[in-house]
Amino acid sequence: MPDIQGKHVLVTGGAGFIGSHLCDALLEKGAGKVVCVDNFFLGKMENIEDALKSDRFQLYRDDARNFGVMQAVMEKEDIEVVFNLATIALNYSFFNPLDAYMVNVSLANTLMELMKSGAFKTLIHTSSSEAYGTAKYSPMDENHPIDPTTPYAAGKAAADLMIQSFMKVLDIDAAIVRPFNNYGPRQNAEGPLAGIIPATAIRIKDGGRPIVNGDGEQTRDFLYVKDTVWGLIMAYEQEASRGQVINLGSGKDISMNSLLRGICDYMGYTGEWEHREERTSDVKKLCADIRKARRLLGFEPQMTYEDGIIETLDWYKGVL
Repeated sequence: MPDIQGKHVLVTGGAGFIGSHLCDALLEKGAGKVVCVDNFFLGKMENIEDALKSDRFQLYRDDARNFGVMQAVMEKEDIEVVFNLATIALNYSFFNPLDAYMVNVSLANTLMELMKSGAFKTLIHTSSSEAYGTAKYSPMDENHPIDPTTPYAAGKAAADLMIQSFMKVLDIDAAIVRPFNNYGPRQNAEGPLAGIIPATAIRIKDGGRPIVNGDGEQTRDFLYVKDTVWGLIMAYEQEASRGQVINLGSGKDISMNSLLRGICDYMGYTGEWEHREERTSDVKKLCADIRKARRLLGFEPQMTYEDGIIETLDWYKGVL
């Protein structure tokens, strides 16, 4: 059974929301070296403040799509394992659809070429539940049809298919993990690319009104970021994951109305909500079937949604 302890690991997008938590967890688990490659489109230095204190952590301010850069980093740092978390936020699809699509495809292409050349051994690729589109049945297992509704999701789906083809043709050592909706500390909180939980908390704190798009009955399966991270590490450490696509989620979905009510209740907000048009191509329902993750990885979410929301909101109160 593979063990992350002592391994030289590279995390693309390692200064981002999920990536920074993964870097922290890898250091905690005893990885021999943790290398972060991030172009800081979404990443932030404050996300990796703790990691930077370790002499086992190395930061490269570079674009992981660049084959030459990645090849040089991998050779210099003797990389064995790559966790691919670099991406662009889903909302970017509405501002630059081609780039939102291409960033995911280009990353996958670069990593496949590097694997083919022998630059590293194992890839744990992070996909997205958005590749499925709106649920045709629920909960959604890994055999659910792929039906992306945004350029971001289409890019994720295309990257998955590319990696799956390399798994079949070249028998590469890889697994594809599809997290559902992540939340927790360090999620992007401001601007058009912000997550709904921190964005709502900030609006209330600043005297604004929570925003609901459409009827608010769209549902999402929210998974606390640290549970996502441990699922990714489990995907590396359990060889049964190889060649597989594996969902990570809570197995429960919640409507946007319920989510907003919970945030308002915790923050003591009793005012009106701002109702806006439904977002273009918004997915109506997402709910993960996580039986495969349980069976192959031994995965089980540790943070309840209720406790996770409180921990998340308390964190944002302290930093914003």
